[in-house]
Amino acid sequence: MIFVIATLQMKPGSLDDLLEAAKPCIEATRKEAGCISYDLNQSLTNENQLVFVESWKSRADLDAHFKEPHMAVWREKGAQYLEGRSIQIIDAAGVETL
Repeated sequence: MIFVIATLQMKPGSLDDLLEAAKPCIEATRKEAGCISYDLNQSLTNENQLVFVESWKSRADLDAHFKEPHMAVWREKGAQYLEGRSIQIIDAAGVETL
């Protein structure tokens, strides 16, 4: 099993727009082969921080996810609302940071 923690730092005041941009991607991703869970959460201590918490059956499933058309759309639409991001991929071998 593969876990992903993707932390997004939003531009102040962009929460509603970012959530609207993310919604189609979230819905499509949850239907992908190998997706166990895919949830977007807002930080309790930083209102401008969102965190995707994901679990996948395999690295191959995650790699396929990154190539999905809805991911390209999300990257393009979401970029205008972000100041930064960090992604950690966690498996039995360790943690990879993108």
